[in-house]
Amino acid sequence: MTDPTRPEVIGTIADLRARLRETRQDGTGRAGPTVALVPTMGALHAGHLALVTRARELADVVVVSIFVNPLQFGAGEDLATYPRTLDADVELLARNGVDLVFAPTAAQMYPHGATETRVTAGHIGSLYDGASRPGHFDGMLTVVSKLLHIVGPDAALFGQKDAQQVFLVQRMVEELNVPVRIEVVPTVRENGGLALSSRNGYLRQDQREGARALSQGLEAAASAARTGGGGAPAALDAARAVIEAQPLVKLDYLVVVHPQTFLPVGDDYRGPARMLVAALVGTTRLIDNAPLDLS
Repeated sequence: MTDPTRPEVIGTIADLRARLRETRQDGTGRAGPTVALVPTMGALHAGHLALVTRARELADVVVVSIFVNPLQFGAGEDLATYPRTLDADVELLARNGVDLVFAPTAAQMYPHGATETRVTAGHIGSLYDGASRPGHFDGMLTVVSKLLHIVGPDAALFGQKDAQQVFLVQRMVEELNVPVRIEVVPTVRENGGLALSSRNGYLRQDQREGARALSQGLEAAASAARTGGGGAPAALDAARAVIEAQPLVKLDYLVVVHPQTFLPVGDDYRGPARMLVAALVGTTRLIDNAPLDLS
């Protein structure tokens, strides 16, 4: 007998579409139930659950996709070792009111191998994380586009921790006229300030403590922006001083961008901005970001 408290796990596109059609049918002529999609790669943590919680507030039916997308991984990245914990993930989602879990295989999503048709991220996709991970954002946008077309949700939820991803998804939806609301949920952090990430599981305890320098650097930048009046250069200097003082952290990039263009701001820019940071802690690459008010 099916456990009514567990989400229904669906592995094929055809079955998911059929199930959603059943869900949306309403013989009364009234609008059917609304659907929210939470796209994930599994190895779920409290950050993902914050997305689920918000999805429950926005929609009648919550769909969580769990798919480790090979198009997002480049040569030498951790595709083979990326944590895959489907059973544990489903148990966690069962306790958080999820209705459907879409857990396709790579063969289901890409039956003819890596797709020749891609959604391209453009210039912004080649910067920051895109410079370190060529093709990553094309792969991300391609699978997000596929998921939006498969599910047809009213809303799709993403975490602010992946700020560049959020910007690119929002731009894709706007420019391609995709009829979906993109909801961005604030970053969830550990008690010490480290942003939650599935990759945090790779860190030793001393590395986890050292990685807190990323969020501490962002806090220092925000403080400098509020009090110093030195614009982006002062914020960057403050963050860099904190991060580079931690020997376990190797800085990849640190940049202040305009929230509407995602391009670096000039030294004399004043107004809202966002600081992005990425670093290696051991062999684990971590990212974080925070808003700034450059006055």
